[in-house]
Order: sequence, then structure tokens, then C-alpha cells
Amino acid sequence: MTSSPPSPSPSPSPLQPSQLSQSPSQPSAVTMDHVLSALNETVEERETRIRSLFTFFDSTNAGYLDSKQIETGLSALQIPADYKYAKELLRVCDCDKDGRVEYHEFRRYMDDKELELYRIFQDIDVQHNGSILPEELYDALLKAGIELDDDELASFVERMDKDNDGIITFEEWRDFLLLYPHEATIVNIYQYWERVSLVDIGEQAVIPAGISKHVHASKYLIAGGVAGAASRTATAPLDRLKVALQVQTTRAAIGPAVKNIWKEGGIVSFFRGNGLNVVKVAPESAIKFYTYELLKDFIGGGDKDDIGTSGRLLAGGMAGAVAQTAIYPMDLVKTRLQTYVCEVGKVPSLGKLSKDIWVQEGPRAFYKGIIPSLLGIVPYAGIDLAVYEKLKEMSKTYICVDSGMTPHSFLFLICTCQNLILKLGVLCCRAWSSSAIGLWDDFRGSWSHLCVPVASCQDKDASTSA
Repeated sequence: MTSSPPSPSPSPSPLQPSQLSQSPSQPSAVTMDHVLSALNETVEERETRIRSLFTFFDSTNAGYLDSKQIETGLSALQIPADYKYAKELLRVCDCDKDGRVEYHEFRRYMDDKELELYRIFQDIDVQHNGSILPEELYDALLKAGIELDDDELASFVERMDKDNDGIITFEEWRDFLLLYPHEATIVNIYQYWERVSLVDIGEQAVIPAGISKHVHASKYLIAGGVAGAASRTATAPLDRLKVALQVQTTRAAIGPAVKNIWKEGGIVSFFRGNGLNVVKVAPESAIKFYTYELLKDFIGGGDKDDIGTSGRLLAGGMAGAVAQTAIYPMDLVKTRLQTYVCEVGKVPSLGKLSKDIWVQEGPRAFYKGIIPSLLGIVPYAGIDLAVYEKLKEMSKTYICVDSGMTPHSFLFLICTCQNLILKLGVLCCRAWSSSAIGLWDDFRGSWSHLCVPVASCQDKDASTSA
């Protein structure tokens, strides 16, 4: 038998209560006493409320919650099933990873969540009068880059304001967000409201996870571009040296290579080609991440959060290949510029070098060496994005040890991929900087060198396991 749901209404977050800065007048440490005072509850009343909510989900009186029970309960509370909040809530609550949530795990989640929600509530409530005014909510959203019109703001407040008094109390705030299984940042809360509102009016939610029509993507793109430009510029001398060493067909040493670069034009020579490096940062990242999100949707059939590690590897690898293909001509021109043999310190302009390649070698020359480049970027981008997603996922859960690959097996995988990608990078640079004659010989030589570190890594793994 299903009883009517207790006071808490839809939504929760993981368990990272360090997300918003404390205001000057706010205590440095939030305790459960603050939460009880804000809710005007006693310890016994709170315990009864949490137990009642657990019983509401545990409709079969099994004494624990599984994914089906959580999904049924969230559906009854009109929490959008399309975004798999049930699976996320189970994952966040299930500390011992046995596939079900005991009451003590549920209670621990409630403690952490209410403390987290109180912190962000206090941060938004700048007047510290125990309630969030519409203008305070508007200011908090605006600071996060989300600008709402009057109707949208009124709808946002109305969705939480159960007594229709025009303000949001902490109890109303808690009830709306208590079962939201992600981190309760202002951006996440806004996106959650968007999806719940779409469900309320019977529409299909078409806004991808992590993307909102009011969160301007250009801000993230600009921020990422500036950060990328700064990092590329800071490491430009190392990149220049790396390329100089990679194109050497004889045994190369760092010292002589540095001297040769310096002779070509002093300190400026170490930054040759950095302009193109900076220019391609933003479009490369934008194409890669946008394609990654689209492919996750396609592979998961609309459920991008449930495609598994293999799906993320595939989506990441394909996204990396698309991005690499799009910016490949810039990479080629940059490498040609960096490996150009100077005459009395004169280096051709970017336009002249590009024109010479077009006229003398044809348009296909801009994609010379793309095959080994793609062979390198697919595993690199796949692992890069898959590991990023996994770490992000792990950061949202309680600290629990989960069995998986042994450290040494993972080390072997890293060694293999790192060495293979490095060798493919060498082949690309040689193809870019020359006519690619003897590329197969280069590959065979590089492959023989690759086998040494990989074999040693594998031997280490085997010996340690023994």
C-alpha cells in the first residue's frame, strides 16, 4: 500500500557541501542545529519525517529501497524519469554498493543533503531573514550567468512556494530539492526546475543535461578559450622543442635542439607557431565537446547518462576524431612553420606558407598524415573524456571503494596508450614536415621502440600480480 508522500517534495543532491562561499555574517560551520532551527523542528520530529519518507518509498515493506522502488516513488512525486534521477539517487545513497539502500544510508544522505541545501539557502538569502525573496533569487541566478524575465522568475518561485506567499522558506526550498541527486549549485537547481516544469506541463524535455537556454555557452567557450590560450602560450617553448625532436630521423638530443632553435631567432623562435595554437583552442574544444554530447545522446537512445564506459569511450573517440579533422589543416601549417628551415632568421608569414602549400602540393597536402593522427587521437580523446566523466561521477557519490581493474592492469593500459599515441604523434610530425617518403619505415622503427616500454610495463604487472 502506498501512503501519501510526506512533506518533502521532489529533488536531491550528492554530498559535496562545499560549493558556495560563506557570507561574512554566516557561521563558518553549518550544523544540524541550524537546520532544525530553520525548519522549527525537533530531533524527534525530523526523525519521524525522514522515516515516513523512507516508508513512502518502501511500499513493499522490504526494509530497504531498490531502483524500482525509488523510481516508482519519484514518479509519484513527479520527478522527471527521463533524466534517470532514480538511478542517480540510488547510486548516491548506496554507500556499500550492494544495489539497495538501507535506512541508515538513506538517513545519512538526508543529513548531508539538508546541510548542503541550508548552506546554499543562506548564501542566496543575503538579508538573512529566513526566506528567499524573488529579487534575491534573481540576483543569485544572474551571478551564475542565468538571466530570467519576470514571467520565468515568477514561475520559478511559484514552483517552490507552496503557500503562495511570494517568498521561499527553507522548508519549501528543502522540499523541492531534497531528492535531487546532484550537487546543489544554483545552475543545477535552475536546470532541475526547467526539467520539472517541462514535466508538469506535459512537454518533452529537450534541453541536454548540463546545457540551458539561459546559461550562455559563449561564456564557457570564452573562458575555456582564454584558459587554453594561456596554457598553450606557457608551454609553447616545450611544444616547439618537442616538434623539433620528433621530426629528427637521427638520434636527437635536447641540448643541441635548444641551441638550434635559439640560433634561428632567439627567444621568439621558441614561440613560433603559437598563434595558430591559440586560435585553434576554442573551436577544437567546442567541436569536441558538442559532438561528444550529441554522440552520447545517439548511442544512449536519448539517455546520455546511461551509456556505460564503453559508450563513453566510443563517443569520446569519435568526437576527438571529428574535432581533429576539423582543425587538422591548422595543425599541419603550425608544424610546418615550427620546422621551417630559416635563412638568416627569416620565417615566412602564415599566409605565404599556407599559399605555398596550396600551390605547390595541392589542397590534399593540408590533410597529410591524418590517418596516424586519427589513430592516435581516437583512443586519447576516448580515454580522456571517459575518465573525465567517470571522475565527475565519482565526485558526486559518497566515498566508497568500488572494485574494478587492478592498479597494475590500469597502469599497463595507460602505458600502452601513452606510448602508442606518442609514436603516432611522431609519425604525424614527420608527415607534416616532409613529403612523407619512408613513412612506413618510420612507423616500423617507431613500433619497435614502442614495444620496449609496453613490454616492461606488462612484465611489471605480471610480476606484481604473482
